[in-house]
Amino acid sequence: MIKAFPLTRLLDRSAAVFLVLLGAFAIAIPALNLLTPDDAALHVSTYLVALFGKYVCYAMLALSIDLIWGYAGILSLGHGAFFALGGYAMGMYLMRQIGARGVYANPILPDFMVFLNWPELPVYWYGFNYFVYAALMVVLVPGLLAFVFGWFAFRSRVTGVYLSIITQAMTFALMLGFFRNNFGFGGNNGLTDFKDILGFNVQAEGTRNALLFISCVALAVSFLICRAIVSSKFGKVLIAIRDAEARTRFLGYRVEAYKLFVFTLSACMAGVAGALYVPQVGIINPSEFAPGNSIEAVIWVAVGGRGTLTGAVLGAFVVNYAKTFFTSGVLAPYWLFMLGSLFVAVTLLLPRGIVGTYEFWRAGRHERSAAALSAAAEDGVQVEATPPARQAAE
Repeated sequence: MIKAFPLTRLLDRSAAVFLVLLGAFAIAIPALNLLTPDDAALHVSTYLVALFGKYVCYAMLALSIDLIWGYAGILSLGHGAFFALGGYAMGMYLMRQIGARGVYANPILPDFMVFLNWPELPVYWYGFNYFVYAALMVVLVPGLLAFVFGWFAFRSRVTGVYLSIITQAMTFALMLGFFRNNFGFGGNNGLTDFKDILGFNVQAEGTRNALLFISCVALAVSFLICRAIVSSKFGKVLIAIRDAEARTRFLGYRVEAYKLFVFTLSACMAGVAGALYVPQVGIINPSEFAPGNSIEAVIWVAVGGRGTLTGAVLGAFVVNYAKTFFTSGVLAPYWLFMLGSLFVAVTLLLPRGIVGTYEFWRAGRHERSAAALSAAAEDGVQVEATPPARQAAE
C-alpha cells in the first residue's frame, strides 16, 4: 500500500534540518555530560540528560498523535494509554531484572507481590525476564489494543467528538483497572526501584546518555516512517479522509482499513515512546493513564502545528520546557491555567501552530513573489528574481 521512496524525496529542507539538529543534539548532550568537567560552563548535568531524554520520548508521543490527527483527522484523547502500556511492558522487564536485590530478596516475585502475599508469579509476567520478549510486548500490546478498538470504532463509523470521548473513556477505564492491587501491576504505587537494563546500571551516567541517544534514534526513525507515509499515495488518501471522508468512501477507498492501519501504527509508536520513557524517569504508575495526560499531548501538537510532523516535536519540547520552568517556582499552582491559556492563545492567534504558521507565511511570500514576477513579465519589465521567488515562479 505504501511505495518505497528515495530518501531525497522523503526529506525536504525542513525535514533535513530537523534530522541534522536532532543528530547534533543526540551527540552534543552526551558529550557535554561525559567529556566536560562538572564545573565547566558547558557541562550538562546528568539531571538534564534524563530531562532531555524525557522530552524526546514526549516528542515521539506527539509525533504519533500528529500522524493520526494531523493527516487522518482522528483526534484521540486516549493516546496516553498506549504510551503507558508500552511503559508498563518495559517496567515489568526492569522489575524482573531486580531479582534477589529487592527489599524482600525474593528472586522471583517483585517486592510489591511479596508485600501483598501473592503466592506465585502471574502467568502474564512470564517471559518478561527476557529483553526480546519485553520489546515485543512493548509494540504488540498497544498495537493489539489499538487494532481491536479501531476495528469496532471505525467499522461503526464513529468519528469526531464521539470517537474522542470513547478514547478518553478507554484510557480512564485502564487507569482505574491498573490502580487495583489485584491486577498485578503494583497498584497505585506502580513499578519502580529499577536496577539494571541489559546488565547496565540504569542510574549510571553512561546508561542515561545511551538511553538519550537511543531515544533520539527512535525519534528519527519514527519521523522517517511518518514522512514515508504522508509523502506516499497512502498519505494523500489519509488527507482526503481527513478533509472529506464521505467523498473518499464514495470514490471506492476502504476508509476503515486506512484509518485502522494508521491508528494501530500510531499506537505502536506511542508504546515505544513509553518504553524508552520508563528507564529514564525510574517509575511507571497508573497516573500515566490519566486522561489529562492525553489531552496535554494533543495540546503539544496544536501548539507546534498540526499536520507538520516537525511541529509536533517542537510543540512537545516547548510546552514541556515551559512546564518544567513554571512548575518549579511560585507559579507552580497555576500551571494548568497557564497551559489552558496557551492553548486558547494558539487557537486564536496561531490556529496552524508555530511551524504551520511559518510554512503558511513562507508559502504566501513565495506566491506573492511569483505573482509579481508574472505581472512584471506581462508588462515587459525585466526583474531579477531571488532564488526562492524564481523557484516558485517555475
